[in-house]
Amino acid sequence: MQFPGRRKKFLTNPQTELYGHPVQFYGEPPLENISLAEFEAFAVDRLKLLKTVENVGVSYLKGSNQYSDKLTAESKMLNFPYRPDADDKKALAGPSEYDKRRKDHISHFILRLAYCQTEDLRRWFIQQEVDLFRYRFNALFSEQKLELLHRNNLQYDTISVEEKMGLKDELINSSYTVSAITLEQQDFYKVPFQDALDLVRARKVYLQAGYVYIPHKDIVTIVLNDFRTRLSKSLALTARSLPAVHSDERLQPLLNHLSHAYVGQDYSIQKNVGKISLDQIDSLSGKSFPLCMRQLHQSLRENHHLRHGGRMQYGLFLKGIGLSLEQALQFWRSEFIRGKVNADKFDKAYAYSVRHMFGKEGKRTDYTPYSCMKVILSNPPSQGDHHGCPFRHSDPELLKQKLQFYKVSASGISQILELVKGMHFQLACQKYFELTHNIEDANFSLNHPNQYFIESQKALGGGGGGGGGGKEIKREVDAAQRSQENLATRGSAATQEAAADASKGVVEMTEDLDSYFQDA
Repeated sequence: MQFPGRRKKFLTNPQTELYGHPVQFYGEPPLENISLAEFEAFAVDRLKLLKTVENVGVSYLKGSNQYSDKLTAESKMLNFPYRPDADDKKALAGPSEYDKRRKDHISHFILRLAYCQTEDLRRWFIQQEVDLFRYRFNALFSEQKLELLHRNNLQYDTISVEEKMGLKDELINSSYTVSAITLEQQDFYKVPFQDALDLVRARKVYLQAGYVYIPHKDIVTIVLNDFRTRLSKSLALTARSLPAVHSDERLQPLLNHLSHAYVGQDYSIQKNVGKISLDQIDSLSGKSFPLCMRQLHQSLRENHHLRHGGRMQYGLFLKGIGLSLEQALQFWRSEFIRGKVNADKFDKAYAYSVRHMFGKEGKRTDYTPYSCMKVILSNPPSQGDHHGCPFRHSDPELLKQKLQFYKVSASGISQILELVKGMHFQLACQKYFELTHNIEDANFSLNHPNQYFIESQKALGGGGGGGGGGKEIKREVDAAQRSQENLATRGSAATQEAAADASKGVVEMTEDLDSYFQDA
């Protein structure tokens, strides 16, 4: 939808005042009409930004120059606000500063609709938005920080010079960042102690008569607590409005898919079809498969069967690395007939689903391999299942045993379990990649099992340009490694039994919507 003469309307638009400051508390929802195309584009760009916030926050110290530089680069690339001193007069090319702030405002509220639906989604969304807010707030000038506080009814006033000098010794002794020299150069805020419990708990401020005295550079803690509280309450209110939103058939599928949307490379396009031979799969599974696919492969080899969720997750992954339809049929048939399924039963009961994955049956949709978010958030495994994400769905103790069987070092296991504890499942998988490939810092953000395979092939010198072509991978797997694989699979089975109370169900085929959320 076009807005003719929009620049002129900005002057009288009541929402213009919202975009007068580079940082928002998102207290007022957007009121204008936007097209569905803009709705989708804004949502995907915001999701990309928040994914970057999550990945950078684990890779770098928050507040460091590297951390800020990474977020600044991503904000600039996605056309979000990134310079506190920017204004429309300085915009020589690309979107104006107004347009960037408008996009920031609208996209935040779109993702509120998508991420208010469950407690896990709300927790993730709040954490990333708080980290993004912290980065932006710290970049503001002192005057801009005060203006932001007053705009949002945080009337924290500075103490007078006389009061500051009267408390000079107490302020210096109670704050790590204040010295006799810096005391005179910065303001102090007098704040009710209940608004600064984190600082009080850490003994970072001077407390007297129910008030704490906070240095200007530490006021961010108070602001973040207030922002987090407001956002948490707003998400709860948004969740109550979801039935009305879901009644709009245009928005419901988009919002449902956004919560686990994949915004990276499209791995449904097979670039090296047939360049993976079937007798390579055993070797590749131990060297270049992510843990989720490694446990599926081992379970298939031992039990000669996978239930529907496992066949879909693993089958689409194999399709993505280069298996042709003919190879896939041969692979699944040869394995299933070694168990309780004869060739005739396979052709009648299972061959159809394999052809369906390749778009040769049913509605002839060429289904895409599952992304990490889809594996993590949809169709959790129940007893007898082996699909899902081991970092998300495994008991920590059993995950630890599995990593030990795969010869991950004790320190590496501790790092992985710490990431799992913080619910950073994709980052835990990326750490597993680094440890198993002897790489200190993987130069990518892991979002897809097929991305893991490609990056592994690159690291091992096996090509991996899209389907695992290039040098032939060594096919032998020594007996010790096979023994470890067997032990790990038994650990995986125990893990799935521990998740017996997880809900059952067949994953809906929503990959048709992936085209909304993939890069061109």
